[in-house]
Amino acid sequence: MVNQQMHELGANRSCIRDLFEYGRQRSAVVGKENVFDFSLGNPSIPAPAQVNETIRTLLHEMDSVQLHGYTPATGDLGARAAIAEDLNHRYQAGVRPEDLFLGCGAAPELVSVIRALAVPDAEFVAIAPYFPEYKPFVTCTGSTFRVVPADIPDFQIDLSALEAAINAHTQAVIINSPNNPSGSVYRRETLEQLAQLLTRSALRVGHPIYIIADEPYRELVYGDAQVSFLPKLYPDTIVCYSYSKSLSLPGERIGYVYVPEHAHDHDALFAAVCGAARASGHVCAPSLWQKTIARCAHLRPDLNAYEENRRLLWQGLKDMGYETAQPDGAFYLFVKAPNGNSRKFSEMAKELDLLIVPGDDFGCPEYFRLCYCVSKSCIQRSLPLFRKLMEDAKKAR
Repeated sequence: MVNQQMHELGANRSCIRDLFEYGRQRSAVVGKENVFDFSLGNPSIPAPAQVNETIRTLLHEMDSVQLHGYTPATGDLGARAAIAEDLNHRYQAGVRPEDLFLGCGAAPELVSVIRALAVPDAEFVAIAPYFPEYKPFVTCTGSTFRVVPADIPDFQIDLSALEAAINAHTQAVIINSPNNPSGSVYRRETLEQLAQLLTRSALRVGHPIYIIADEPYRELVYGDAQVSFLPKLYPDTIVCYSYSKSLSLPGERIGYVYVPEHAHDHDALFAAVCGAARASGHVCAPSLWQKTIARCAHLRPDLNAYEENRRLLWQGLKDMGYETAQPDGAFYLFVKAPNGNSRKFSEMAKELDLLIVPGDDFGCPEYFRLCYCVSKSCIQRSLPLFRKLMEDAKKAR
């Protein structure tokens, strides 16, 4: 016998991964260059040169046993100090190394934080559109997953709906900005109003309500958009960060949890995060990558290629009549399906070897997601197919 809940999660894979695998199969039939795969958010720009140089230096300079040995469960002290220094330089945030827990990327960090807060009858609130994995992260703790409908077309936060969703069981609100899948960046005004709302709500329900800030796309912003450092606006913010996108290291699984010193129940909360990571088997993130981050935490991505792709795809689709969210960050476009049903529209797109992700699992079934971390050529050659797709959708009405 097996755990039925785990079986269902394994048997019903994410539509993103299914599309990606379908693309690999189609590529073997029609050629990779003839499949236009916008499904997976896999960075397409190389890691900064200093990252690879640092790895070579570490391999040359350090004793092999020391380099590849265990670190403290909470993380390499040098890496934690370097991350704290970088955050304080950028945000004057008062981050202490001892407030940081190094983890194997944002996903297990989110799991650890959610498990740390999963008291009996706990509820967690997500803002649509949201990353689909939030739901199993929450429900597998026995907690309730609540969704606030999307604020269309701006994709900020419907604060009235959020306030109505909060009750005595609410432990945290999960925030993702820049947002996957919409590419939207929450404005400072939005976040200030959110902080005020949660402060009021915490007083009403009689216990802290935390923000869990999922921030793997923090460095990927364009134009005049700015990402606010949430712990400075709302003290009860727990930050989960990954270097997967900022340094193009998705396969290396390295990031951190930050529990601010001024958060309610700081000591107990940090210990619970550590305990949840221990229970999940996610302590001692890869030593080589911790030591690499110790020397590379200050690096930033070169966004020129993403920004060019963003302009090319966004403008091209707008010219055809597609409606999209304002893509100020990350590397996604969230586009309204002309037929109002993104799953059917995605199936129509597959017939043209265009792979687009329907928005059902993001909480917005009338929208679909495009990842523009692809080659410029892929976008250029796909535009006539998107035009044909629009025409086919109009004929099918």
